[in-house]
Order: sequence, then structure tokens, then C-alpha cells
Amino acid sequence: MTNIIFVSPNKYVQGKGALRDLGVHVKTMAKKPLIISDHIVWDLTKEMITKGFQEEKLDFHFVEFNGEASMNEIHRIVEEGKANQVDYVIGVGGGKTLDTAKAIADGLDTGVVIVPTTASTDAPTSALSVIYSDAGVFESYKFFAKNPDLVLVDTEVVAKAPARLFASGIADAMATWVEARATIKSNGIAMAGGKTSIAAKAIAKACEETLFAYGIPAYQAVQKGVVTQHVEAVVEANTLLSGLGFESGGLAGAHAIHNGFTVLDGEIHHLTHGEKVAYGTLVQLMLELHPETELAKYIMFYQALGLPTTLKEMHLDEVTYEDLLKVGQAAIQEGETMGNLSEDITAEDVANAIIAVDQLAQK
Repeated sequence: MTNIIFVSPNKYVQGKGALRDLGVHVKTMAKKPLIISDHIVWDLTKEMITKGFQEEKLDFHFVEFNGEASMNEIHRIVEEGKANQVDYVIGVGGGKTLDTAKAIADGLDTGVVIVPTTASTDAPTSALSVIYSDAGVFESYKFFAKNPDLVLVDTEVVAKAPARLFASGIADAMATWVEARATIKSNGIAMAGGKTSIAAKAIAKACEETLFAYGIPAYQAVQKGVVTQHVEAVVEANTLLSGLGFESGGLAGAHAIHNGFTVLDGEIHHLTHGEKVAYGTLVQLMLELHPETELAKYIMFYQALGLPTTLKEMHLDEVTYEDLLKVGQAAIQEGETMGNLSEDITAEDVANAIIAVDQLAQK
């Protein structure tokens, strides 16, 4: 019998100016942490982070992240961490940076601090990383023994990031309850390794309720780069509620279909994780036989946030049916999370639902 399992980070900190206190939090855990970030994010955060560490008389070693959460990139930075005798890992940036930081900490056998600079995915709180090839094709999920020691989110930094990334995070988070309730219905297994707890169910449901209630005004505020109570609520939903909800609640069709999309070539690879998950969520809802009014509720919400709801917006208007079958085959392959929706779904079912979503959204 599989037990209920609920996991979470040791501490979650969110608010305006929270990044200034990063050194205060890290000082209690590390003497010489390794910080990874891409060059764009580091240019934006370097001064604040460096000043905070200097005030705490704390040293660090910085390594630039090359952009892909691949095993080659993980191994490269692990070796640099060993050479510089670091004792902790801090990831600063977006989803792939943070996934890489967690895998590096695992390779170095250290703790990890996660500092999201966007609210674009629910990756920060989890004890897993999504691993891609160097070319950006999904390869696997990598699981770790524990969740991050600290997740720190500065909402001033998040609000100044591109609004498209904020909308992408809402899309990723919107899949949380859709997939968790499917996992509950099928009596499936969550990413944490156990059945969905009452707590995870409540968190996942609250995530969707928060997004429907506050998502659009929060998105509009972020378009102006300002932090409001709507923004604070949605950042928490995108990051904390979605993170806890997906990991302990369960993934199903939406993320399996996202992973299926990565096998295609072309402009689709310029879409964000959340943008592809948005379409995957609609496909899951179509597969679940929801009425048109329910599907339209999600479609109109996504359209208000500028998210893709048609094949043209997914850069797939010229795609062949055979290509969609490849997406479907990848989505239902052994080890994918589609089983939490139904073991009976075929590649043809997925391909047909992808087309059906496009037809409905065009209305």
C-alpha cells in the first residue's frame, strides 16, 4: 500500500525587497556558496546580492549558467564547484536555472537556496528537476532526497520581469488543480511518491481559485512593473501553491502533453514552458469530456493573458497529423504522467484533442 506523502521546502520567503536579505539567510547555512545565474539575470541582481553578502562578510563563487538544464551543463558546474570548494548552491533566475541549481547541489551533496526572479514556473519549491538535452528536448525528471532549504522571492524583481513570463507562470500554475484532481480520481501517484493528501488537494484547489480571482488584474499590474496585493497573491499561487500542489498533488495530462511538444522542431521551441502547458491543459480538459462552457472559461482566461490557445499561436498551424501523433506518442510513453489521467489514452486521442482545442478556441 502506497502512503500519503507531502513534501515542501524548509522555508519560503516572499515580499518586496526580499533579495536584500539573501545574505542574512544564507549566512546561517553556508560559508562559501556557489551562485549560478544567466548573464541577463546576474546583471540585474548582482549589485543587490553582492552588497548583502558583503554586509554579512560572506564570500561566494559565481558561475554563469549557459541556458539549458542538461546533464552536460550540470556536470560542468559541479566540477567548478568542487574546484572552488563551495559548501552550498544558490540558483538565481528562471525555471531552468533553478532546476540546474538543484541538480548541482545534489551532485555536490550540499543544500540549495532557490531565488526565482520571475514567477514563470512552479519549479522553485520542488525536490525535482526537469532535465533536457543540450538541444532542449525533454529527457527525464530527476528526483532529489529533499526540497530546497530556502525559496526566496522578491516581488519587486518579479514585477519588473517581462509580463509574458508572469502570464506563463499563471499558465503553469493553472494546470495544478486540473492535474491534481485527475490524479485523485485515478488514485494515481504524485511526484512526491505517494497518494494525494487532503492538504495537497486543498492547496491545489486554492491555487486555481486564486488565479481565476486575481490573475488578470495582477497581470495588468505587472505590465506596468508595479507590485499590488493582486500581484503578491498570484506570485504566491504561481510559486508556492502550485509548487506544493503539483509535487504532492500529482501531474497528469497537461505536463505530459507539454513534454510531447518538445519532440517537434521549429518555432514552438520559442514558447515558454507555461505557454506550452497552457495548451496542454486545454487538451487534458478536452480529453476529460468537459462541457463547452467549462472549456470556454479556461480558453477566455488564457486569451486575456495573451497565452496560446490555437495551433497558429503555438506555431503549429502547418503541422501534419503525423507530427501530432508523435506528440501523442511521447505524451503516453512509459514513465510519463499521462497515466494519472488514464492508462487508456492513445496517441490518436491526444492528436485529435489537440486539433479539437484549436477548433474550439477559434470560435
